[in-house]
Amino acid sequence: MAEKTKGKADENTIFVGSKPPMSYVLAVVTQFNTGGSDEVVIKARGRAISRAVDTAEIVRNRFVTDAEIKDIKTSTESLTNEEGRTSNVSSIEICLTTTKKSEKKKSK
Repeated sequence: MAEKTKGKADENTIFVGSKPPMSYVLAVVTQFNTGGSDEVVIKARGRAISRAVDTAEIVRNRFVTDAEIKDIKTSTESLTNEEGRTSNVSSIEICLTTTKKSEKKKSK
């Protein structure tokens, strides 16, 4: 049962990298609209953290105005490079939620 839950979480996760923020905004909005999910997690680490924050704010302010930030988690990951040296890399997870359409209809 835990595997099914994890699979659903992976489906709703957007990993932010080096593309422009609007690429990730499109992915988040698509996940909200066609994925039928009411929760999307945006993950990033290192230099992409600012891009992840930009993505979340663009989604909230321009596209899915009823989206709210449910949770923000920050952490540090220890990575080992090819030479055997370890370095610490910061990471962030931003959880965005929105009320489902059926709940909106009930409240009206």
